[in-house]
Amino acid sequence: MANVLEVSDLRTEFHLRTATVGAVDGVSFTVGEGECLGLVGESGCGKSTVGLSIMKLLPNVGHVVRGTVTLLGKELVKMPEKQMRDVRGNNVAMIFQDPMTSLNPTMTVGRQIAEPVRVHKQVSKKEATDRAIEVLQLVGMPRPAERIASYPHQLSGGLRQRVMIAIALSCEPKLLIADEPTTALDVTIQAQILDLIDELRDRLKMAVLLITHDMGVIAGRSDRVMVMYAGKIVESASTRTLFSQMRHPYSEALLDSIPKMDADASVPLYSIPGTPPDLSGEFVGCRFEPRCRNATERCRVEEPPLLDQSGHLVACFNPVGSASAPRRAIRVVDSAEASRQALGRVDELTSRKVIVEVDQLVKEFPVTAGAVLQRKVGSVKAVSNVSFSVREGETFGLVGESGCGKTTIGRLVVALEKPTSGAIRFDGNDVTKLNHGDLRRSRRDFQIMFQDPYASLDPRMRVGTILREPLKVQGIGSRTEQWERVGALLREVGLAQKAIDLYPHEFSGGQRQRIGFARALTLNPRLIIADEPVSALDVSIQSQILNMMKALQQTHRLTYIVISHDLAVLKFLSDRIGVMYLGKLVEIGAAKQIYELPAHPYTRGLIDTIPVPDPVLAAARRGHHISGELPSALTPPSGCRFRTRCPQAQEICAAEEPPLQSFGGDHMAACHFPLQQPVSAAPMAATGSAAQPGA
Repeated sequence: MANVLEVSDLRTEFHLRTATVGAVDGVSFTVGEGECLGLVGESGCGKSTVGLSIMKLLPNVGHVVRGTVTLLGKELVKMPEKQMRDVRGNNVAMIFQDPMTSLNPTMTVGRQIAEPVRVHKQVSKKEATDRAIEVLQLVGMPRPAERIASYPHQLSGGLRQRVMIAIALSCEPKLLIADEPTTALDVTIQAQILDLIDELRDRLKMAVLLITHDMGVIAGRSDRVMVMYAGKIVESASTRTLFSQMRHPYSEALLDSIPKMDADASVPLYSIPGTPPDLSGEFVGCRFEPRCRNATERCRVEEPPLLDQSGHLVACFNPVGSASAPRRAIRVVDSAEASRQALGRVDELTSRKVIVEVDQLVKEFPVTAGAVLQRKVGSVKAVSNVSFSVREGETFGLVGESGCGKTTIGRLVVALEKPTSGAIRFDGNDVTKLNHGDLRRSRRDFQIMFQDPYASLDPRMRVGTILREPLKVQGIGSRTEQWERVGALLREVGLAQKAIDLYPHEFSGGQRQRIGFARALTLNPRLIIADEPVSALDVSIQSQILNMMKALQQTHRLTYIVISHDLAVLKFLSDRIGVMYLGKLVEIGAAKQIYELPAHPYTRGLIDTIPVPDPVLAAARRGHHISGELPSALTPPSGCRFRTRCPQAQEICAAEEPPLQSFGGDHMAACHFPLQQPVSAAPMAATGSAAQPGA
């Protein structure tokens, strides 16, 4: 297999006013024709800088100061920019992490795909447009001839990512660099995009450099893996070798940080202590030593070389499993006992007081037309007759794809939106009928933790002021007591006192999420809605936040409603889970039951699309995911809303909406052809009631 890309001893620096940051230091690797090389590590380790260095798209302060990058026999580092323009987009292309910020909002997607074709292939406008339609069809875009006239904001996240891939493939490059191509996408869309890249790689014999922080994605998609830490490669091997014989403690720690569907949720996730080092300083010894559980004195004074052990490269003096590595106590979890404990907690919660009741909740957003009259022409059916209840101290998870209504329910529960119909009772009081004064006082008891902490924190206010503001608004305590409360909150969420005087932009993503959680805790609420609390975080930071949420739930006797598209995260956090699809609650039950015995095909599909850090299992699951696009909430399908994507759908599914049926205990699902046998042929009410499981 011929090498498409050869990178040798690459060092990339960012020359700032106050320091020089060595983002990539001595990295070497090759990628062969048709091969997928995975590059994995935490944010800030240098992964994306490697990709940008190859493409010569570094910012003005970035410079490749050493090493070579050879693509198809041509050296790129010293290549003049005019020649590089002929290479970039033609022989090598890149899929960027965020398609919304990478696509031009003022140009149609068809024009953006056709642009590189016209530049590199010297064809007519019509030929370039025809090629744009052809490539959109290649990447699985529905109705490509119509979509070329759309603007980026008119497409869903999954379709925008398909446009990004179409732009990258328009000139059939020999190397594709995919930088976190699925980070912000639902697991179902993520699986479709990764399948698409695999299919195109095989068809076009294209080399792929897949950059990600997700060990599950790497396990299922790459042929070889490189693990990167603080600008250096610390381990490299074939995918199956690395996951079966993991040698570097950092690789092991990344794997241990992932919430797994078959793990005991009562055991805290492993969290890598500390933070990645500052790359502007000089290093003595191993860069991972301050955070390593295998570190010895030698690691502090001597840098380990990257040694080849029969094709498995490792830079470590005390590799995992070696005689020199300190032995760790491993807790062996009995799966039957773990199951009994999980179901026992659910049974124990049934004796507690119901704190939240959602009863036949409906929320529709009007769609209007006309510049002046704004007449109503339809409505987006965001939430349709949803009912559930949550008990004190319980964690109730809501899972589903983007657009299914999860976040809308969260906003309705904390009275940030008004429902079209239905009731939301908190402690027996219908919050939808409270006047402004009563609602303001009630807000002490329920708070929301937003998905994007950076967007939800005022960038002009210091953190101390942000945390103190609710206390001032509610008139709680003296000035001194308020500042004492702020200091206590910071300690509880694991932040230093100096954070009081800093602004949100001066923190990492994980630290900002801690600030958002502290802000939600300020008034000692009884209920917190956590909307995708860890979706955009590295796995190492994700585990810290999840463990913190569990610990503080016990300390403050909190009740959670956690919203996520990741069933593995919800299984770790939740006592019960509700599965939503296009505004409907299609399944509800204990987290253990939902995972082990799903009754609805949609739930089964969500489980099968979760990336698993096991190359053998990932290969067996490949292709077993939910296909197609989520239908429009403007005109949802008749009968069962999932029928247009369901492999088991029959005529009755289009004619009749399936009722919720019991599958034992609190477990219910709405399906005409469930995966499990219902305990009774007598169906329950199709919409449920406030007295359904947990009430």
